[in-house]
Amino acid sequence: MAPSLAQAARYRHPFPGWPGRALQRLLDGTRWTALRRALTRVLPVPPLCSDVRDVIYTTWWVDAAHAPTAPPGYRLFTHAGRTPYTVLTYRHGHFGPAFAGPLRALFPSPLQSNWRWYLLPEGDTAATPVVLFDRNVIDSVTHAVGARLFSDAMQPHWPARFDHGRSGDGWRTRIEPGQGSAPALQAQWAPMAAWPAGWAAGAFAGTPQALAFLACQDAAIAVCADGRTALTHIDLPITVSQVQPLRLVGQPHCPRVAGMGGDPADAFCFRVPQVPFRVVSERLL
Repeated sequence: MAPSLAQAARYRHPFPGWPGRALQRLLDGTRWTALRRALTRVLPVPPLCSDVRDVIYTTWWVDAAHAPTAPPGYRLFTHAGRTPYTVLTYRHGHFGPAFAGPLRALFPSPLQSNWRWYLLPEGDTAATPVVLFDRNVIDSVTHAVGARLFSDAMQPHWPARFDHGRSGDGWRTRIEPGQGSAPALQAQWAPMAAWPAGWAAGAFAGTPQALAFLACQDAAIAVCADGRTALTHIDLPITVSQVQPLRLVGQPHCPRVAGMGGDPADAFCFRVPQVPFRVVSERLL
């Protein structure tokens, strides 16, 4: 895998001071990682559930040369030398273990943002795409630390500020990394009456096929800070007919996309009002 993904997975605290430095040393500790991996071979990570809402997808076409190398057995999805890159941001709904049952209502509902590429299995062009995580952000330091300590597939960063939600008749997201390792994003969206023409041309048969490709996956791959690769299986039953078209308002701020030569304002955007989300399993490849 490209070293940049392993490097990007390393945690850097958003605020100065010794607590952040101590946390970085804890999360980068190789002994704990080895112990946890030994334990999860015997006691797998339990399934997790969340009733996510206000799920906003923003996708850009970027030059495929900026994408990382695909893991063995997979290839990057490309069209005319470009590949889709998506930032997916949402509000969790009581994110916790499935075995908690009704008690899951006591669990918090953090904000999360997944930044990702799309892979296809080698030799199977009709397969469901697999997500390759580029960045992962969560607004709860407890969730960020817990995920990093107990999971290989989820390696989130904690930003200095993270807002996501309604703004007038639209939506707004703001991620400020501070001194930390989270990516930066400021964007605002408004509803559209119809889907924009042309974005899916050539790469997909039409807008419904593009939506299914971008939103309907059952697996994701992540690269850990030590270079190991983890596969997680998920259940995200999105109904394409319920997806709502959006447009960007003004000029978004997204240094990650701009750094790959893309225009942050030229994006394909949509919203999923709500959907049940389930992390089924994870394993190292």
